Amino acid sequence: MRKTIHFAAAAALLLGVAQIPTFAPNSAYAVEGSSPAAPSSGQQGGGSSTKKPDKKKDKSSELKQFYDNWHTAYALVYDKEDYSGGIAVLESMGYDNNPDVATLIGYASRKLGRYDDAKLWYDRALAADPEHAQTWSYYGMWHAEQGNIIKAKEYLAKVESICGTKCHEYIALRDVIDGTATY
Repeated sequence: MRKTIHFAAAAALLLGVAQIPTFAPNSAYAVEGSSPAAPSSGQQGGGSSTKKPDKKKDKSSELKQFYDNWHTAYALVYDKEDYSGGIAVLESMGYDNNPDVATLIGYASRKLGRYDDAKLWYDRALAADPEHAQTWSYYGMWHAEQGNIIKAKEYLAKVESICGTKCHEYIALRDVIDGTATY
């Protein structure tokens, strides 16, 4: 998680963004961290915005728009539980291959009971970043909800290998497997 935050901060400095907007909801649903990694040009895809900016100012503006849309979608999903609205914002961003975007679409899809869609988005997120702890955690919850506790425990072990037993992603999945929490 720290690597993601540092990468986003470094990207913002390189692109000349004075401040990355932050959003820290008090939601019990959110797995740690509300700011995604800055998108790379290779993560864009599937949405309507595919034009690459030519100037530094355009990159800065595009990054600001990315974060503004991200925070809007994040609030819709975690704070307002407007999963369909959050998915619509996320899909309109044009960064379907960003692991944070794909994971949040997967989460919202799962909350809507669209398990096949959630699986597709979790798989897409892991293809973009095989070490994305939040995706493994949510995917483990997906398996637990499907009644596959053995697979959920395998994913818990994967989360542990990525961030240990004290990270929020591990604790959240462990609690879902133990039946002491829902996410």
